[in-house]
Amino acid sequence: MPRITREDKARNRQNIIEAAGRMFRSQGVDAVGIAELMKEAGLTHGGFYNHFASKGDLAVEACGASFQASLGSLDHILGEGADLTGPPLKRVVDNYLSAAHRDASDGGCPSASLVTDAGRHSDTVQSAYAAGVEGYLTGFAEEFAREHEGEITSQEARERAVLLLSRLVGAMALARAVSHVQPELSDEILRTCRAHALD
Repeated sequence: MPRITREDKARNRQNIIEAAGRMFRSQGVDAVGIAELMKEAGLTHGGFYNHFASKGDLAVEACGASFQASLGSLDHILGEGADLTGPPLKRVVDNYLSAAHRDASDGGCPSASLVTDAGRHSDTVQSAYAAGVEGYLTGFAEEFAREHEGEITSQEARERAVLLLSRLVGAMALARAVSHVQPELSDEILRTCRAHALD
């Protein structure tokens, strides 16, 4: 049997993290078993412990990687500046509170899809989640300060960032919670919060 190279091992590990990110965001950490996770990653069940000591350790890495990707998208939008559709934060709100994000098969942004899991798991999972939240707050606060230069203090920009992220995550969590049984209510939540998230 051929020996696995370091590159293969690193690629396998990355495949596990990416599969876990998708599955944890869409189904929740506790709902995903190691066997189905490894199958999704294209690997055998027995290989899991060659990469991670526990599912909890994987949850920390998957949470961090999911936020890293999500924050990269945020940085890209904020870096583009204003366009014909308006300032960057308006685009962030419109994208975040869209039906497409609500219905994303991979669970979408970890800030909303992992909010409950983070509170139920270890301090290390919560720390990874908190770091992602802090990344959003920092990006939002910097953009509020840029859009309102000279008009607001850094503390006011931070407070606006906290309000915005709370509105986005709360609205998405509510919209998802009722989307199958009351789709009209789900759409109303998204529509209303899109219109007023930046108020």
